[in-house]
Amino acid sequence: MKFWFALFIASSMLFFNGCSSEKKKTDTNASNANKETKSEKIVLQDVSGKEIVVTSVDKGFSFAGFENKVVLVNFFTTWCPPCKAEIPHLNNLQEKYKDNFVIISVLLEENKSNEEISNFIKYNNINYIITNSIENFKLAQSAGGVKNIPLMFLYDKNGKYSTHYVGAIPEEMIDADIKKVL
Repeated sequence: MKFWFALFIASSMLFFNGCSSEKKKTDTNASNANKETKSEKIVLQDVSGKEIVVTSVDKGFSFAGFENKVVLVNFFTTWCPPCKAEIPHLNNLQEKYKDNFVIISVLLEENKSNEEISNFIKYNNINYIITNSIENFKLAQSAGGVKNIPLMFLYDKNGKYSTHYVGAIPEEMIDADIKKVL
């Protein structure tokens, strides 16, 4: 009985705290990262080849093509259980707020082909944007470094930072925060 309880506690901690990997590119000095990238444009590319130009602005980022939309940036990997578990919830939110809201998922894995990610998208019925490029790591660094996944940042319609989430977060919590910035 003690074994099962310990196993339950350990798996719950992993699920609610997210995944961590020493292979991920991180920057321990977030203020230096923000100073270095203030005027830098980061060009993300989704799996279909469409570019999303991200520019650092005062207290946030602007996302070319998504002006006047609330943006949820989701840092994730395909091997992370909490990242996979949040997919249906992100799908629901994207569908619910599709006119005023966009999710941009930023893959933090090296050497994944667009074909592999396209298969991941199809298998999981994902209805939001997934980017796959080396520039993803630059955005992670510009956001202050990503040490745990899933990690999400919510930006208002002007690109200003609103809040962030680490690990598995209830859909209702994200939904309430989206409503606040709409």
